[in-house]
Amino acid sequence: MSSTAKMAGFQIPSGKMLIDGKWCEAASGKYFDTYNPATGEVLGKVAEGAEQDIDRAVRAARKAFEEGPWPQMSATERGKLLYKLAEAIREHGEELARIETLNCGKPISDARNIDVALVADCFEYYAGWANKIHGETVPVSGPFFNYTLREPVGVIGQIVAWNFPMLLAAWKLAPALATGNTVVLKPAEQTPLTALRLGELCLEAGFPPGVVNVVPGFGQTAGAALVAHRDVDKIAFTGEYITGQIIMREAAGTLKRLSLELGGKSPNIVFSDADVDAAVAGSMAGIFWNQGEVCCAGSRLFLQESIHDQFVEKLVAQTKKMKVGDPLQPDTQVGALVSSDHFNKVMSYIKAGKEEGAKLLTGGDQPIKPGYFVSPTVFDGVRDDMKIAREEIFGPVLSVIRFRDVDEVVSRANNTFYGLAAAVWTRDVAKAHTLARKLKAGTVWVNTYNVISSMSPFGGYKMSGFGRELGMHALELYTQVKSVWVNMAS
Repeated sequence: MSSTAKMAGFQIPSGKMLIDGKWCEAASGKYFDTYNPATGEVLGKVAEGAEQDIDRAVRAARKAFEEGPWPQMSATERGKLLYKLAEAIREHGEELARIETLNCGKPISDARNIDVALVADCFEYYAGWANKIHGETVPVSGPFFNYTLREPVGVIGQIVAWNFPMLLAAWKLAPALATGNTVVLKPAEQTPLTALRLGELCLEAGFPPGVVNVVPGFGQTAGAALVAHRDVDKIAFTGEYITGQIIMREAAGTLKRLSLELGGKSPNIVFSDADVDAAVAGSMAGIFWNQGEVCCAGSRLFLQESIHDQFVEKLVAQTKKMKVGDPLQPDTQVGALVSSDHFNKVMSYIKAGKEEGAKLLTGGDQPIKPGYFVSPTVFDGVRDDMKIAREEIFGPVLSVIRFRDVDEVVSRANNTFYGLAAAVWTRDVAKAHTLARKLKAGTVWVNTYNVISSMSPFGGYKMSGFGRELGMHALELYTQVKSVWVNMAS
C-alpha cells in the first residue's frame, strides 16, 4: 500500500481481477502500476488482463447467463440484489470517494457529494425497473395469439472511461444487471481501483459467480479482445470517438450490438437577456467541474456581443478565485488531471490557442508541482476555425466566442461533428424552446448546466455516438424483443 493510501486511512482494493466470483492474477502474471495524479506516486499494482483473461471472463459470464442461479432468478430478486448493492455503496461511500479521488485526481467534495450519491442512486433506480420490464400482446389478424417477450441480450462487454470511473461503471452495470444480462467490465487502465471495489461489493451483495466480472488492462489488449470476442453479444463503450470508430470496425466481424458515448465540444450560449451572474456561475461549472474532464463540458462559450465585456470581466474575476490544490482537501475546487500524458495534451492545446491568436485572459499554467495540475484557463477572441474551438480538449480550458443573433449562433453552435450537449441562457421562454429544438445535441440545458439524473436519458448526436444511457431508454440497450405466434385454431 502506498504512503498516500495510508494517509487517507484505508486499504486500496485488491489488484487482482475478478473472474467467475474469484480474485485471480492475469494468465501472464503481469501487473501494471496505477497512480495518484496529484503526486505522481504509485498507488498500487493491478493485474494486467489480456486476451486469455478476457476469454476466461467471457466464458464465465456465458455460463452464468445460461445456467446456474442467475437465469432462474426472478426479476424481483434481481432488483433486491441491486438495492442491496446500492445500500453497500452508501455504507462504503467515504471509502469509495477517497479511492476515486486518489486514483483520478478529482476533488474529494465532488467524489463524496456527486459521484458516490449518483452511483448509489443509479443502482436504486434500475433496481426499481427490474420487475417492470415486460412484453405486450398484439391484436393481429387471424386465429392467432401474438405476444412479445423482452429478453436480456446476453453477455455484455463494458469499457468505461477514466474521468468518472465509478459513475460510468454504474451507468452500464445497473441497467445490464436489472435486465438479466451478465457483464465483463474493462475499466480504464488509468483508473481501475473503484471498479475493482465495486466488484467486491457485488460479491458481498450476493450476485452469483460470473454475473459481474472485472478485468483491468489496456485498450489494445484487453479492450480489443473484448470487442473481438465471438461470445460477447454487445459492447457498451464510453471514450473518445477515434476509439469508437475502431470498435465499430472490429465489431463488424461478429455483428455485435453497440452503444457508444464519444465525447463532445458543447456550445454554451448566453443571450443578452440572461441572468448574467447565474450564467457566469453556470458557465464556470460547465467547464471547470472535474477539471474539465467531462464529455459534455461547455467548452465553447458563445456570448452575445452586448454583454460580452461585462460577462468576461465577471467570469475571469471568479475564475481567478478558484482553489486549485490537493484533491483530498475539502475546499479544493479543481484537482489534478488524470495522467502525465493527458496533462501534456491539455498543455499542448493551450499552446496552440496562443499560437493561433486567441487571447489568454487567465490560467494556462501548472500552478502546483508535482502532480498534473492545470489552472482554470480562459481564452477570448476565439474563432470557430481555431484548434481550441474545434477539438475536444478534455481539460479546464474555455473558449469565449462572440455572436450577434439567434440564427448566427445556432449555425455556429451546430458547426461541429460532435453533438453531445448544449446550453442556452435566456429569460425568453420562446427563444429557449426554439433553440432546444434547433441545437443538434442529445441534451440541451436551459439556464443551467451539467444537470444529470438516473431518470433522464443521456447520449449523443452525430459523432458523439449513439444509444441512450440512463432513464428507461437504457433498457433498450440491454434487451431484445421476441415475437411469439400461437395458432389458436389448431
